[in-house]
Amino acid sequence: MYVTNDTISTIQQDLSTKKVLVVGDVMLDQYWFGDVERISPEAPVPIAKIKKTEFRPGGAANVAKNIANLGGNATLMSVIGQDESGKRLQDLLLQENVQSLLQIDPTIDTTLKLRVIAKNQQLIRIDFDKTPSHEILANLLSNYEEKIQNFDLIILSDYGKGGLEHACEMIKIANKHHKPILIDPKGVDYSKYKNATIITPNKQELAAVIGAWSSEEDLHQKAMQLQNNLHLPYLLLTRSEEGMTLFTGQNHPASYPTLAREVFDVSGAGDTVIGTLGIMLANNMNISQAALLANIAAGIVVGKLGTATANKIELLERCYESTQIK
Repeated sequence: MYVTNDTISTIQQDLSTKKVLVVGDVMLDQYWFGDVERISPEAPVPIAKIKKTEFRPGGAANVAKNIANLGGNATLMSVIGQDESGKRLQDLLLQENVQSLLQIDPTIDTTLKLRVIAKNQQLIRIDFDKTPSHEILANLLSNYEEKIQNFDLIILSDYGKGGLEHACEMIKIANKHHKPILIDPKGVDYSKYKNATIITPNKQELAAVIGAWSSEEDLHQKAMQLQNNLHLPYLLLTRSEEGMTLFTGQNHPASYPTLAREVFDVSGAGDTVIGTLGIMLANNMNISQAALLANIAAGIVVGKLGTATANKIELLERCYESTQIK
């Protein structure tokens, strides 16, 4: 599989003319960076001396950030709390040129993931989250139905935090308006994703739904069965060090070997995959080339620490350098 000249031309053009709506669970990623020089006398645990704190958009917000960093036009629709984390997340999105259509739920705190990092190693992650109220989620669905005609493509980023309670209805609305809808799934009940355009599970997520596979042929058969059951035109499986596989319902799935030069951190790589895939499909790229670029972009971000993104310059450089270029 080669990156074509037409694909290069598409990346180089203004990608912001097409509008992508990202809906899902947002969070604020907080990083405490420091050093560990000794073990605590109180318990056999390392003592981290914190030297720097950093905040980044996480979850669906990171998907939108990935699209914006590639030069795309991204709007984020989600729920946050009426708190300092929510305000900080809004400020970060503004800095990243991501437009926001956020519902504020005063009964919850904005989801926060706190990571402690020492010598480029994650020592611990602490999560703070609470499911949004049914009333707020109903308002979110109503706003989604009202605004959807303004967008060219929809992405649902499901992190299992409760923000996509109405995923099934959102897919129906997208189909009614003839909008492609991409899903980054969560959980074991994929019936709620029926009639989507494509889902992008990782190995563990897919195995939890279709069961373990004994061979590539077994995987192909099980993936095709899932596609048939859910009426999915495409399924893109992200496979870490094994790259990615695109199932199209045809006899031969397309394989994309990993292009990562080095792996520091895989957190957020799935956000990069679906974000890149979405902005490229919105700009009329074919599915095979869009998946190839998503694989290249993922290879870039896993070489960075924490939830990260790839920009247009990095993507073009990696395309030109790649041995997959014709």
